[in-house]
Amino acid sequence: MTSQDERTVERTAAGDGTVTGDTVSFDGGGGVVAQPSPVGTRGPRRGMRIALIAACALVIAVAAVGAAAGAFGGGGRQADASAPSAPPATTKVQRTTLTSSQAMDGQLGYGDTAAVRAPSALGSAQSGQSGQSGQSAQGGGAASSGIVTWMPSAGATITRGKPVYKVDQRSVPLLYGSVPLYRTLSPGSSGEDVKMLEQNLHVLGYRGFTVDDAYDSGTAAAVEKWQEDCGRSKTGEVRVGDAVVASGPRRVARAELAMGDPLSGDVLTWTGTERVVSVDLPVQYAQLAKTGGNATVTLPDSTTLDAVVTDIGTPTSSSDSSVSGSSPRDSSDSSDATSHSNATVPVELKIKDAGKLGSYQAASVSVGFAAETRENVLAVPVDALFALPHGGYAVEAVTGSKTEYRRVELGMFGNGMVEISGAGITAGTVVGVPQ
Repeated sequence: MTSQDERTVERTAAGDGTVTGDTVSFDGGGGVVAQPSPVGTRGPRRGMRIALIAACALVIAVAAVGAAAGAFGGGGRQADASAPSAPPATTKVQRTTLTSSQAMDGQLGYGDTAAVRAPSALGSAQSGQSGQSGQSAQGGGAASSGIVTWMPSAGATITRGKPVYKVDQRSVPLLYGSVPLYRTLSPGSSGEDVKMLEQNLHVLGYRGFTVDDAYDSGTAAAVEKWQEDCGRSKTGEVRVGDAVVASGPRRVARAELAMGDPLSGDVLTWTGTERVVSVDLPVQYAQLAKTGGNATVTLPDSTTLDAVVTDIGTPTSSSDSSVSGSSPRDSSDSSDATSHSNATVPVELKIKDAGKLGSYQAASVSVGFAAETRENVLAVPVDALFALPHGGYAVEAVTGSKTEYRRVELGMFGNGMVEISGAGITAGTVVGVPQ
């Protein structure tokens, strides 16, 4: 008589081959025995064993297919009698918090690009008036004139006081601030742009003035020293285009002009210096992204990193504009629906530990936004689930020298874990998992 495999499922086999009751034992020959017995003992009811072998063959085959079907089949473990009497590895049922997520396509890079434009003749000629609106930055000489004599290379980082480019061998440095140089500054000028200039001069080491919003003789003297260091004539005045203003360090994305070109139009494009992840989030998922909210980013090599949402933009639409032949009112139903379905919300995220990005500069990534969180639940790794022959799932509970399959109800999935509940399932219960 063949010895039994003492794995049991929380059901028993009826005479017609169906599975009912509390437990099922699979024997070493592929049969099912109505009552479990200790590991290594021989089955006491040979007649029932023989009668059930044929009836349960299909059941055992289905269980084996379910077990091999993937994560829900116990990672490929066999569900028939050839399975060992003890799992290759074990874990414990945990009481934990699970978070499910919605995965979206994203792009790792340095964020949106902005153009640095040559100064306009209008902006330079109208001292004390605003320059043209919509410019991301201004630079150059007093007007759109001169020859470009130096340009930074793509990927270069430009910091405060360093040249953004040179025209006629005069440096056009970077200043940090939020107010561009939109007018000529000279003794007697006052305002936020004066304060911005003085703050930068002070950080760069120039002295002899008080950092405030008044441009006086001390400011003019410091400006003359700064102009000399930049290779400019010492005028004591700062004109539109004498410097480029940005909120912080910048990384060059592309040089639009080359040495020898006349200074005009876009000089270069640049970005921030920190690597960020950008996502065009479909508007129907907009509620998943909250400023300061957590997310996960999966790199092409499957490395998963923690990220935080730093910016949420204004929804944009890519609706089909080719619809014609009807008035706006007539087309509102279809076009509005299309507009809504194609609308996206630009979301920017920052990796919490940028050092873990390694050498990645730009890459397509997957971004997981938290969709639901359940606290204080019992959970096991997904691989610990076993597909039962007639549907449903169980875990292989280890009790002393025996293992038995206990039926479980599944809840939420998240973080490679699954919420479970059922008779005999408590925190600390030892269950089998694939090796």
